[in-house]
Amino acid sequence: MTDEAPLRYRVLTGQDDKAFCARVSEALESGYRLHGSPALTYNGDRVIVAQALVLED
Repeated sequence: MTDEAPLRYRVLTGQDDKAFCARVSEALESGYRLHGSPALTYNGDRVIVAQALVLED
């Protein structure tokens, strides 16, 4: 982890699986909140999801 201030806005992307959900949960526990609905696509092999997050003030 770096000493830089956390970003106020992030977009997490990845395969729709337990690991992705854990990354979103970790961000929520760190003070981020969901920003909008997730976006989903299918790449021919698996579902890929993107979720925007914003840091609470």
